[in-house]
Amino acid sequence: MRPPSLPFTRRAAVAALAASVLPLRAQPAWPTRPVRLVVAYPPGGVSDAVARALADRLATAFGQPVIVDNKAGASGSIGLDAVAKSAPDGHTLGFAAISPLALTPHLGKSPFDPARDLVPVVSVMDSPVLLLATSATPARDLRELLAAARARPGAVRWATSGPASLGHLMLEQLKAAAQVDITHIPYKGGGQQITDALSGQFEVLSVNAGAAITQQVKAGKLRLLAVGAPARLDAFPAVPTLAELGFPAANLSSVFGLFAPAGVPAAVVERVSTEVNKALALPELRARLAAGDNVPTGGTAAAFAKLIATESGNNARIIRAAHIQAD
Repeated sequence: MRPPSLPFTRRAAVAALAASVLPLRAQPAWPTRPVRLVVAYPPGGVSDAVARALADRLATAFGQPVIVDNKAGASGSIGLDAVAKSAPDGHTLGFAAISPLALTPHLGKSPFDPARDLVPVVSVMDSPVLLLATSATPARDLRELLAAARARPGAVRWATSGPASLGHLMLEQLKAAAQVDITHIPYKGGGQQITDALSGQFEVLSVNAGAAITQQVKAGKLRLLAVGAPARLDAFPAVPTLAELGFPAANLSSVFGLFAPAGVPAAVVERVSTEVNKALALPELRARLAAGDNVPTGGTAAAFAKLIATESGNNARIIRAAHIQAD
């Protein structure tokens, strides 16, 4: 594995900007055969369902099948590595969170160069991170949870899906801002984490939003203390964001989007971005996203690249300050 270069930088933003403005007539016809959409997560999850719904819409728009190819592992890096190593002819695209570009490289384990090997095409959705309390704590809101942490340093246990996960970064930001001692309980993925949460094995956890989690909250088995999101969620309008509660640096969420291999024709980037934005405006696709408490985004390739660059810089600072290391 080659060592990663500096994380996502201005080069990629400039490349994405150029891809978004070059005229379509300057490029050859596309697509000329089925398009492969590499989904960097296993079948059956929220991101996979969204990717498949999007693939159906794109197939209609392109006049060619869009075939979903799940390549899960390494928090999305395996799938995006496959995209990075594909021919840059526009017939292979990837769907993933931005973490493999904006987070993983800071931990020294990226199999590809995020600044040179991939082109951001379009942002698709924002997946909020939920801060939930279990039956192990009587805390009804974040203020009460922090009060408990101050009263008994280290006694409050916060579970995440693993070291250097987005939930872990949220924890470290909150600890630093609130000046509290909270014990990190890292899991390897979300399945066992949720099982243990429901049996009260720890006091609080941070997970990405999804229909299954929403069901547990509405059933009263977990309590939603705050959300990491640009705004309050429609499903829980009374629950504030971490930014509203005075912790903007901890107000983290996962952004998902489409990527292409570096060198892809500019016309492909523009066409895919245009069609995705059209699809995200459809009521049925927006309803599918809302069912999992995900928020449609869209926009230009240049804006997506700029967002990744900003997120990468923020993550680098958090990781250095908290001395976070991957497994």
